[in-house]
Amino acid sequence: MLCVSTRAASARTHFLSSSFTATATASFSAATLKPFYYKPFKSRFHPSIKMLSSSNSDPNPKPSEFVEHVVLFKVRQDADPSAINAMVNNLNGLASLDPVLHLKAGPIARVRSSSLSFTHMLHSRHRSKPDLGSYADHPAHISVVTNYVRPIIDDVMAVDWASDDITGSVIVPHGSAMRFTFLKLKEGVEESGKNEIFGVVKGIKDKFPSIEQLSVGENFSPGRAKGFSIGSVAVFKGMTELEALDSDSEVANEQKDKVREFLDSVLVLDFH
Repeated sequence: MLCVSTRAASARTHFLSSSFTATATASFSAATLKPFYYKPFKSRFHPSIKMLSSSNSDPNPKPSEFVEHVVLFKVRQDADPSAINAMVNNLNGLASLDPVLHLKAGPIARVRSSSLSFTHMLHSRHRSKPDLGSYADHPAHISVVTNYVRPIIDDVMAVDWASDDITGSVIVPHGSAMRFTFLKLKEGVEESGKNEIFGVVKGIKDKFPSIEQLSVGENFSPGRAKGFSIGSVAVFKGMTELEALDSDSEVANEQKDKVREFLDSVLVLDFH
């Protein structure tokens, strides 16, 4: 179920996300706790959770290398609105935990997928895989998941990747809009194909100046990712800039066509 795994693990994907928008086959923040790390569902409603810890107290570290952690939730249709608000508020309360560099949780603005329908997400950043792993058994995190998350969700998905090639702060500025893209590759795609995909995704930032930061990498928590193996997140100044990306369909389609042969499906989500 919920997964904030012991090892926290698109860009071309991410922006393939906008390029895949027209033809694609086709996660949460806190104030007093640290991000949570989900393991694969043991049963439909009994997730295992882990928490992080870290000695680095720099509030705005250089983005030389860090881990992206994204958890997607599908809240039950019959969930009480007050219970949903309590879940989001308590998840956001995990942001102050030591192992967390950045954390934000809330409703997803838009989902672009023909088969998956998530409603909320949590996005967090951590200094390292060990940080994400050590976060596993934090009692505060376990309490939030047990009391506020598990009782109202139907499904969960998590993707983790290491990023070492971005500019700017690891702390996403307030008011920013983000586009998350997850790619599921066809069976048998070799390393050369993966490298080609990464090349295209990473090159998208140069083609879309409105992207202020682009992070992409290969998922290292396959048990929780529903087969999606590459993740990316593109950060924009706001929703206006993000939505403007969709108007440039010609460039988007060009990028999509370069890697279409390697892709089984694409999941794109906008988060604000």
